Amino acid sequence: MLANTATCTVSGRHNLEERSMISKKMEAALNKQINAELYSAYLYLSMSSFFHSVNLAGFASWMRIQALEEMTHAEKFSEYLIERGGRVLLQSIDGPPTKWASPLAVFDEVYAHEQKVTALINKLMDLAIKENDHASRGMLQWFVDEQVEEEASADGIVQKLKLVGESGNGLFMMDRELSQRVFTNPGT
Repeated sequence: MLANTATCTVSGRHNLEERSMISKKMEAALNKQINAELYSAYLYLSMSSFFHSVNLAGFASWMRIQALEEMTHAEKFSEYLIERGGRVLLQSIDGPPTKWASPLAVFDEVYAHEQKVTALINKLMDLAIKENDHASRGMLQWFVDEQVEEEASADGIVQKLKLVGESGNGLFMMDRELSQRVFTNPGT
């Protein structure tokens, strides 16, 4: 049993602390990001549930796929941390909101949330640069690029929702359009 990692050895030679190829500061920051990605998935699942409750199954499906993407992001961070000899430490996830005033209010929140995630990714990149951590910089560049797509996608839907307003026909058409989204693993 591993009661104290500082005194345990691997193959009788290497201390587990010495095995890490990533700084403790970067490890802690990546663990925090894993939590943020899992919260994002939780938020989007809540939004999916909300859309189901107002009979917008296409919007609900879009959100469920978005939640799956966020789960794959959390997994990508986890796998990277493990590959670098770090340890994944899962923390509590805050409960997300459960009700919104309109589909536009939901997507306004999605857009704002993706901007927040972009800021978190940028802070991670700043830390990797400061620590001269080239491996983390390389991994994080994928997320920098991904966030450009995430923000553009959310903003595009916000702009369409502003155009259709409260039009039932417009919402019906958007619901049908959003139902066409298919999950593709963004990590590959």
